Amino acid sequence: MFKKTVFFLLGLMLMCNVAVAAEKEMKLGFVYVSPVGDAGWSYAHDLARQALAEQEGISAFYMESVPEGADSERVILNMARKGYDIIFTTSFGYMDPTIKVAKQFPKTTFLHCSGYKTADNVSNYFGRVYQPRYLTGMVAGKMTKSNQIGYVAAFPIPEVIRGINAFTLGVKAVNPDAQVRVVWTKTWYDPAMEKDAAISLLDIGVDVLAQHQDSPGPQEAAQDKGVYSIGYNTDMSKFAPNAHLVAAVWDWVPFYLDVVKQVREGTWKAGSFWPGLETGAVNISDFGAMVPQDVRDLVNARKQEIIDGKYVVFSGPVKDQNGQVRVEAGKVLSDQELLSMDWFVEGVIGSTK
Repeated sequence: MFKKTVFFLLGLMLMCNVAVAAEKEMKLGFVYVSPVGDAGWSYAHDLARQALAEQEGISAFYMESVPEGADSERVILNMARKGYDIIFTTSFGYMDPTIKVAKQFPKTTFLHCSGYKTADNVSNYFGRVYQPRYLTGMVAGKMTKSNQIGYVAAFPIPEVIRGINAFTLGVKAVNPDAQVRVVWTKTWYDPAMEKDAAISLLDIGVDVLAQHQDSPGPQEAAQDKGVYSIGYNTDMSKFAPNAHLVAAVWDWVPFYLDVVKQVREGTWKAGSFWPGLETGAVNISDFGAMVPQDVRDLVNARKQEIIDGKYVVFSGPVKDQNGQVRVEAGKVLSDQELLSMDWFVEGVIGSTK
């Protein structure tokens, strides 16, 4: 009788432990380089964080406006010490701090956005946003009248250079005479500086403005001037309804939900993840009312070709801005070449420095 009672109690304890384990709340941490109210990059990530926080058994926290470098390392370290199960670090300059902290917390899962380094418990991830960049370039090429298109860009790193190049290839595909003029701000988020950079391009006659920045500043400058704009990160048309043609946008919800599911089930494996248009992680926004139907049809047809694998954005022949062939006819750039891109395609006016 005593033995039966002991086994019963042990079985009951085991069942209770299993139930507790199943109900254990997962703690997620997100580190942002700009405010969640930027309406851009950090806002897009935070929409996904909010969706995660609505799931049963998940709590998702964030720190915003965290500078790249030593400050980010302190924030990431603090999250790891507090027992966060997954830590998402969402800016390029968080890469080395993420790797450093991850070495001290091998049981914590880290995901770094837009970098290229991995470890046993560190994955890198981004999206093939160069695909919708190409599509928005097609819109810009069709809508420009001056054949001068401006591009307000953050930092001359492969991520940004790749986007400018894809955009320009889209422009040139529909308008061989157009040029894309690039101005660097050397900041991810500074609305005043971004708007000033946009104005400097408007002053030399561009009539479409694109951007790789986190605020709607460049689009607001375009509307003030009475010209068109191409957005990034999210649909910012409400900030410049008379200027906004289209935007390359993010939807991180499906990707993040899948990551959390796999980590919870113990099936997650670190690696490099680069989802494209076919996954919905990257896309284009709705078109502005001023975009003609024939342009919409043209862009949507090319979008479907990319999704179906019938068209590859960086397929040859592709020349650089000095006229040198970088991608031979019949060839395509590898992911490694895309991730290390440090040159501009033909049609870009500006320096990669």
